[in-house]
Amino acid sequence: MKQILVMMAFMALSCQGQSTSKSQSQSTTVGKDGKVVKTDAQWKAELTPEQYDVLRLKGTERPFTGEYNEHFEKGTYVCAACGNPLFVSDSKFKSECGWPSFDKAIKGSVVFLEDNTLGMNRTEVECARCGGHLGHVFDDGPTATGDRYCTNSVSIKFVAGGK
Repeated sequence: MKQILVMMAFMALSCQGQSTSKSQSQSTTVGKDGKVVKTDAQWKAELTPEQYDVLRLKGTERPFTGEYNEHFEKGTYVCAACGNPLFVSDSKFKSECGWPSFDKAIKGSVVFLEDNTLGMNRTEVECARCGGHLGHVFDDGPTATGDRYCTNSVSIKFVAGGK
């Protein structure tokens, strides 16, 4: 009887340890600077393979294939990885480049990095909250800002409503 009780206690502790580690691995840590901090394993578990490739590995989706390329409803586009609001629909325009394009980001929502990959000199755009790769910004936009934020659809999600 004593052995059965010891075995049951061991099993209960084993199960409890597994559920604790699982919930910890899916948790989101936000640093003092307000940035999302997750392990590579957490990102892989939470994002689709295509989102992971674009947001974490700086990949690019094929042109004219993204969900938001021809999407023009009123609302806000947020980071697909962390929910950070990035663009309002009023800043979106039809660009014919094959990716959703915006002429400005919400102030403070993105950061800019020099990107000299593939023999090009470009400006990469990342989410300021989680560091997810969104796309690139170019100075050939047709609006008054002159900017074209060329953005991967898989890196954003649309939230209807708002402005």
